[in-house]
Amino acid sequence: MSRAPAPHGRTGRPPVTSRAQILVAARRLIDQDGWEKLTIRRLAAELGIGATTLYHHIRNKDDLLLLLLNQHVAQSGRPPLPDDPRERVVAAATAMHDALAAWPWAAEVLAADGFVGLLDESAMWMVEAIVAGADDHGCTPEQSVDVFRSIWYFTVGEVLVRAQSARRQAQGKPFAERDDLDPSQVPHLAAIGVRWAGLAARDIYPQGLRTFVDALFAQTQASTR
Repeated sequence: MSRAPAPHGRTGRPPVTSRAQILVAARRLIDQDGWEKLTIRRLAAELGIGATTLYHHIRNKDDLLLLLLNQHVAQSGRPPLPDDPRERVVAAATAMHDALAAWPWAAEVLAADGFVGLLDESAMWMVEAIVAGADDHGCTPEQSVDVFRSIWYFTVGEVLVRAQSARRQAQGKPFAERDDLDPSQVPHLAAIGVRWAGLAARDIYPQGLRTFVDALFAQTQASTR
């Protein structure tokens, strides 16, 4: 009498799972439902293994997210950096923006001071390039950190607002347009009216970044005189 096949994922030897397979599956779940809904139990089910097996490769969800972030930065590519300090800062910040825009949830996870200490050194090159550019421009270490933090806040804010706007559009919740504003109360906004949505949709990050870097450098120069 032949033996009935064992139910998949219940008995027998578990499938061999590598860290690379885990990261691929985790990224797939995040892309589908967002990083907030990712759990170790759900990831294990996606891979067809037990949660205990996952803990041989990762410590917890935070560890998993950091592994994903470091991998994402490594795969994003590293453009050549100009010698000019200002242009180097702009190039590094643009690369940082593009990496986050391609995977906006990373900006949400990293939206806290002190995140730099959690990344692998190989993933810190963007931060290093911005701080080094500020240093070469003549900033003190304190000013260099302030330059990076200011650029970081500007960049993360832009990425998160864009991502949230895109999600709202996908959910059928378009930009709220107002054509009933009282000119006696808000004359300039009333004059813009429904044009605001189209104006806000423009990509002004590149020119905004350059203006911001110029202002930061000018401020640090003024404070050291």
